[in-house]
Amino acid sequence: MTVSREIDDILQRGADGGRITPEEALLLYTEAPFHALGEAADAVRRRRYPDNIVTYLIDRNINYTNVCVTACKFCAFYRAPKHSEGWTHPTEEILRRCGEAVELGATQVMLQGGHHPDYGVEYYEELFSSVKQAYPQLVIHSIGPSEILHMAKVSGVSLDEAIARIKAAGLDSIAGAGAEMLPARPRRAIAPLKESGERWLEVMELAHRQGVESTATMMMGTGETHAERIEHLRMIRDVQDRTRGFRSFIPWTYQPENNHLKGRTQATTLEYLRLVAVARLFFETVPHLQASWLTTGKDVGQLSLHMGVDDLGSIMLEENVISSAGARHRSNLQELIGMIRSADRIPAQRDTLYNRLAVHHTPADDPTDERVVSHFSSIALPGGGAGRSLPLVDVN
Repeated sequence: MTVSREIDDILQRGADGGRITPEEALLLYTEAPFHALGEAADAVRRRRYPDNIVTYLIDRNINYTNVCVTACKFCAFYRAPKHSEGWTHPTEEILRRCGEAVELGATQVMLQGGHHPDYGVEYYEELFSSVKQAYPQLVIHSIGPSEILHMAKVSGVSLDEAIARIKAAGLDSIAGAGAEMLPARPRRAIAPLKESGERWLEVMELAHRQGVESTATMMMGTGETHAERIEHLRMIRDVQDRTRGFRSFIPWTYQPENNHLKGRTQATTLEYLRLVAVARLFFETVPHLQASWLTTGKDVGQLSLHMGVDDLGSIMLEENVISSAGARHRSNLQELIGMIRSADRIPAQRDTLYNRLAVHHTPADDPTDERVVSHFSSIALPGGGAGRSLPLVDVN
């Protein structure tokens, strides 16, 4: 028992799979004892996944352009139109990078970029269909609601038509990109030119109704309040109640380098871990919870496995957006598997839909490809690193 019977009751209900209200979630986030909170969240994980398996993914984040008209204050990746450092990769370069990813065992690519003023639905149709034709085995888990809104505006078509066309061209799943903070006040503060949180969710709901599932994300640490963090969760859960289209929730922390926010605020490790645990208790209808070791560090990523997390994310063979804002955490396949195993969990490689491709019951089952390392960041190279092959990176 904790000092508060009310908190005890909420934790027990959440651990048993019952629904907790946003007000109760806020109380847990701010007042629940840390260990009791983590224990309740992990009880949810154990009930959902009694085989004790924690999954990971091999993928590559390929950026097609860094030209963007949105100018989000936290972003260090974008360049304004006509900027001397702006670039767009031709389809041939994107396909080359897809080929490298396939060779290293990737099952998914994330094709993401800025809101280029000239790129409408037609551009994405050509991009997705080209990737699917060349590499039909790759799942295209890509773009986000912001890009869909932008392409529909450029092409002068409805959101429903834009989604239907890019789905037909090969888009398999929508990334949670662009969520950042969904409540109005913090969203206006960090991304005043972006769509509202309600509009972001509207696109997701339309996509879910067309059979295109997605992930949901959250960026912590740009000055939002505790209540606004919980409101972000509430907004996502309301859509999930109607569609069941979010496969997983992925909270991550703001990175402070090379952007207009200049690191004025950041989330602490404790704030992050508490949010992870509350999310597992709050999202009884979202199947999976993923840790972001890329932004928080491998030690915090491993700790999150004791706070309800069942997925440690990806060995991302290339990543530029968060890296350009200061994320320096790298890993390799053996180390990621070791992080899972040393947390007393069983590692398993998954695909985008969380189908398990290989379960590593013992170390003898572990893959041994030393080339699978995260991550090559090409953003610092002229032209976005066009023509550069994936290097062998020393994780240390």
